[in-house]
Amino acid sequence: MTQLILFFGLLLLIIGVAFYTQWYQKQKREQIRNHPFPYEWRSIIESNFPLYLQLPAPLRDRMEEWVQLFLHDKSFEGCGGLVITDEIRVTIAAQACLLVLNNHQKLYPKLHTILVYPSTYKTNHRDSLFHFMEEDAEARLGESWSTGSVVLAWDSVLLGGIRGKDGHNVTLHEFAHQLDQLDGNADGAPRLRDRSHYASWARVLSREYEELVNQSERGKKSFFNQYGATEPAEFFAVVTETFFERPRKMRSKHPELYEELKTFYHLDPAEWKKA
Repeated sequence: MTQLILFFGLLLLIIGVAFYTQWYQKQKREQIRNHPFPYEWRSIIESNFPLYLQLPAPLRDRMEEWVQLFLHDKSFEGCGGLVITDEIRVTIAAQACLLVLNNHQKLYPKLHTILVYPSTYKTNHRDSLFHFMEEDAEARLGESWSTGSVVLAWDSVLLGGIRGKDGHNVTLHEFAHQLDQLDGNADGAPRLRDRSHYASWARVLSREYEELVNQSERGKKSFFNQYGATEPAEFFAVVTETFFERPRKMRSKHPELYEELKTFYHLDPAEWKKA
């Protein structure tokens, strides 16, 4: 009987702690939401991510709210000697939050840390448990890990955000991978809002992916970055970049694909005002 009482007492304590933690986090988030968005942060976004200026006013307000929550919830670590500044944190957060402005997904619930290098960095391939192959080190602009981290090269982040119209943005690319990985698989089939959406998603994206693969194999010029022909996960990340940065041309050239992404992101960037 004593053991049973202790068991239920411990269970009630665990439940109580869980409820208190949830309540505390909710209260903290409300405080953050109600806190005025710093003017300095807004200036950073306007300078480094001018796509923000194209957003309708309600979406700009939501982005600022999301950025505050993102910066509260996620940690940043400088690599290769880089010192993390507000400019780095806010610029990355704004681009990452664009993808979830109107989405049903939470604010990247599996993501904990953003690792930032000053420039292109190299990763070493492991050929055994203890040996890394330095000669095969591969230069990278970014990575997304299902273990809760995103890695980015700061100069590429900055350039991608400022240009904003060429369909190349490493931050959007890697955070699209994060959305894809929410269901545990990086396969180009992220968790969708409605079960009925999976059939059209598979049909349209499979067809478009195969078309890009064929164009790449034949050496033909394509609308999308041919890196998207590597695998379906990369295709989803590449078309996400294009969806936000070249929406009108994408809607004209690939209308069904545009509609699939419009439904997934619950956003219609082709209708946003031109900068």
